[in-house]
Amino acid sequence: MLHTFLKKTALKTVFAGALAVAALSANIAPAMATDTINFGTQPATMPIYIARAMGALDEVEKKHDVKIEFKVFSYGAPENQALAAGELQIASAGMGPAIVAAARLPAKLLAISILEQTAIIIPADSPLTSVAELKGKKIAYPGKGSQQYPLLVKALADAGIAIDEVELFKTKGSDVPTLLANKSVDAGITWDPHVSSALASGNAKVLIKAEKILPIKAGHYIGNGVYARNDFIAARPELVQDLITAIVKAVDFIIKNEDEAIKMWAAEIGFPEDVIRFAIKEKISVYNLDVAPEASTIEAYTKFLKDADILKPEDNPQFDASFAQNALKMIK
Repeated sequence: MLHTFLKKTALKTVFAGALAVAALSANIAPAMATDTINFGTQPATMPIYIARAMGALDEVEKKHDVKIEFKVFSYGAPENQALAAGELQIASAGMGPAIVAAARLPAKLLAISILEQTAIIIPADSPLTSVAELKGKKIAYPGKGSQQYPLLVKALADAGIAIDEVELFKTKGSDVPTLLANKSVDAGITWDPHVSSALASGNAKVLIKAEKILPIKAGHYIGNGVYARNDFIAARPELVQDLITAIVKAVDFIIKNEDEAIKMWAAEIGFPEDVIRFAIKEKISVYNLDVAPEASTIEAYTKFLKDADILKPEDNPQFDASFAQNALKMIK
């Protein structure tokens, strides 16, 4: 009987110990729990990379007990698909995909983070001097769903050329520099850093920049936007504010510390410093603290996308300028 008693006592002790461990674990778990915020990016000179490099995102993570993970995409369409599926909470992409997301997904545009970025480029030794000379030429472009396509259509139309009067060659934006270098095409339209990569190599030159095709904000084309899911904005408004503030701080840093920002980008996205320096110094990518989206700007850009059949007549992009406006107040 003594043996039975000791055995039962031992079992009770083990069971009690297990309960104690479980209770302790239950108490600890909430304190250790960290939400992961998936941020969609692309390997380009986006301010969010500078925000990470300068430690601004570390502060956001610590304040809100979150982990910010970058999910990198090569272009905007799959980035928007991930946002639609709830795999991303917030994203940075070209203004075309950003506006499409704000019009067709449960999402809002929160900031305009980069101006310019797109250009029609030609081989360095090309005899072409104007868009009017592109008639009958072979032009590389990244597809009809891209913002580059309507820019190309508009540039040609402004020069009196219909789109069916040129030969279009669909390709990845990143392949345009190679196609120009080996003379497979007469011209190409793409975005940064692919534009700057082609120019810095000496194999290409600019025929026309986006600012000459569609100047919308501060004399420039609007190149990149930051947007987020509505449910994320509603659930974590303070976190969204701090993320947008970190991006605005990064834009301010870029403007005041170009050379240091170039080194940071090179380390973050793996592009050569000379390519990034070319993008900044030659204003292929332009940074301006006028980051808050305005109705007139969004309306003008929306009309542009509707005219190009990228947006439908009933599509109306949603935006919220308050986060960018608050961020600007915080850095002044």
